[in-house]
Amino acid sequence: MKKLIPLSLAVAVLLTIFAGSSPRTVNAQGAGVVSSILNRMERNRRDMRSLRAAINMEKWNNQLREAERSEGWLAYMPATGRNAYVRVEWQKPRREILTVADGQYQLYNQRQNVVYEGRASGGKNTKASSVLSYLNMSAAQIRANFNADYIGDETLWGGVNTSHLKITPKGSASYKYAEIWVDGAGMLIQAKVVERNDDSTTVRLLNLQKNDNIPVDHFRQQLPDGVKRVKS
Repeated sequence: MKKLIPLSLAVAVLLTIFAGSSPRTVNAQGAGVVSSILNRMERNRRDMRSLRAAINMEKWNNQLREAERSEGWLAYMPATGRNAYVRVEWQKPRREILTVADGQYQLYNQRQNVVYEGRASGGKNTKASSVLSYLNMSAAQIRANFNADYIGDETLWGGVNTSHLKITPKGSASYKYAEIWVDGAGMLIQAKVVERNDDSTTVRLLNLQKNDNIPVDHFRQQLPDGVKRVKS
């Protein structure tokens, strides 16, 4: 089985937007813009009780120069700390259901009747939820763990206006960097994670519905009898 969505969060220099400014002015303005974006994200994080959305993912294999695309539906609900409840129902190219609850994940392949399960923080098949962890990450946590740089304002396909950040882990990490696109309300709309071998995964959220009533049981799978369980 192929790995599902390697997702996680480098340094960008603004030359075109702040052309003609002194280096000190560029740094001050850039830091101010980044701070404003992070503050918007923090307000959105505090206000968001749940999220439903369509989810698209593109996984780029840099060695083969090929992309694999997936489509599905997402349900998300923040929990204590950096934990969160996640359910992703992939429709294309394979029908799979990924759930994360109480620090554990399950990835169920309906056709094979096999479920892969384990700790959410360590499972190689749960990196889909890694990108979504940024939804539940506070501005203070981002400032403490990442160097963030403002790339510019961009309009994504579908006409969504966003602010584009590139963020690099301050300490050791399994990936090189990530890029995030945040809308005017502070909602993370798109995220791209670049691995050390230059493979990348881009996740896009669409048709967002915030603060619907989603029961916690929605994030726990009711698996059929006879399902094969694989620990990973």
